[in-house]
Amino acid sequence: MAGETVITVVGNLVDDPELRYTPAGAAVAKFRIASTPRTFDRQTNEWKDGEALFLTCSVWRQAAEHVAESLARGLRVIVQGRLKQRSYEDREGVKRTVYELDVDEVGPSLTFATAKVTKASGGQRPQQNSGADPWAGAKPANGQQQGSGWGAPPTQQQPAAQAGGYSDEPPF
Repeated sequence: MAGETVITVVGNLVDDPELRYTPAGAAVAKFRIASTPRTFDRQTNEWKDGEALFLTCSVWRQAAEHVAESLARGLRVIVQGRLKQRSYEDREGVKRTVYELDVDEVGPSLTFATAKVTKASGGQRPQQNSGADPWAGAKPANGQQQGSGWGAPPTQQQPAAQAGGYSDEPPF
């Protein structure tokens, strides 16, 4: 849509994606990523972390189910979507503003990991977000298991490095 702010963020998942379904049956997955800038300090000859940006992300329909099955806490991901600003009043009457990302694309970062991607059947292009609050009246998915990594069945356990977990160390 014209006038929307489209951004790409690279960061680590703060927790496992939470898959829910709207009363109409549309799947929606919510997850948070932390993106921390790193700069090299020439005076001390070491890397320094900046202040982390925490961003809540929502992805819809079939992509939501894929995210819930494929991603797990700690994985480094690349997320592209439309930045949204939402204002509300909290219980104490204080006005607050939050920024959220309506995700169009998400995938693993392969900088410090490997992934085996499996094409999902159906091949339908996901529909765009209706603009409604994805969590209003949503219910947790019953019996859903979180995936253990990219390309692995949800019940199979893998070490973090094999599952695409993020590490500061290069794989060689």
